[in-house]
Amino acid sequence: EVQLVESGGGLVQPGGSLRLSCAASGFTFSDWWMTWVRQAPGKELEWVSSISWRAANTYYADSVEGRFTISRDNAKNTLYLKLNSLKTEDTAIYYCAQGRDDNWSMYSRGQGTQVTVSS
Repeated sequence: EVQLVESGGGLVQPGGSLRLSCAASGFTFSDWWMTWVRQAPGKELEWVSSISWRAANTYYADSVEGRFTISRDNAKNTLYLKLNSLKTEDTAIYYCAQGRDDNWSMYSRGQGTQVTVSS
């Protein structure tokens, strides 16, 4: 059974930073592209970033490019997202998912971790 468990969310002031983690199990993590998506209050799920099997390729939504960094540790079966220069509009539930930017909705997704950016 595929399990994806996110952690690291919290309340942070504008301009602050967080690092999200996603612990994966139940599948061969290193065989999969992995993705972060988010859902802001009252809005649809939004793709944030994707990373290839061995991290050679990374892609970001325009809204987070230059502020967020996706990474992975295949030895630990863990996906990360470093969030820098956070803005109030980054407030959302952040989910990790199997797959890449154009197919993540077809695969498993975790339960999410809440990120709230507020002064």
